[in-house]
Amino acid sequence: MELKNIKLSTVEGILIITINRPEKLNALNFETLTELRFAVKQVYDDPSVKGAIVTGEGDKAFVAGADMRWEVDVN
Repeated sequence: MELKNIKLSTVEGILIITINRPEKLNALNFETLTELRFAVKQVYDDPSVKGAIVTGEGDKAFVAGADMRWEVDVN
């Protein structure tokens, strides 16, 4: 999966998940939530991962909440 809104790195068996939308104060949209689901699945599927840390890029916010501008195609 190509990750556009999060970054992943591993340090000593800890998966670091960084939400990377600082221009939107790391607000969660559908694409970001899909990427987060992928990352959390890695924690469970990879036996070398002992735990995870979720953090946000930028100085202003960890996660500002939901990005209400997202559009979902329900068709």
